[in-house]
Amino acid sequence: MRTVGTLEAKTHLSELLDAVEEGEEVIITRHGKAVARLQAVNSDREEQAARWRVAMAEAKKGQSSFLRPGETWKDYTHGGHKY
Repeated sequence: MRTVGTLEAKTHLSELLDAVEEGEEVIITRHGKAVARLQAVNSDREEQAARWRVAMAEAKKGQSSFLRPGETWKDYTHGGHKY
């Protein structure tokens, strides 16, 4: 992950976009504070999909970290409703 200031980002935007297309993530800072993140559009969706698949598989086995102790997948999907 690369971190750049706003002036450098403005000056080298094309180069930063090339780096992002190759899979690198770029954080843009203003006065030393992170204010934006450049990342490939597909990388975020693919990462979320992969995490969701893992979470679903864990939940169906009853091993999910997001289910409360004693809560089943059915409890989670029905939100506690009995219907």
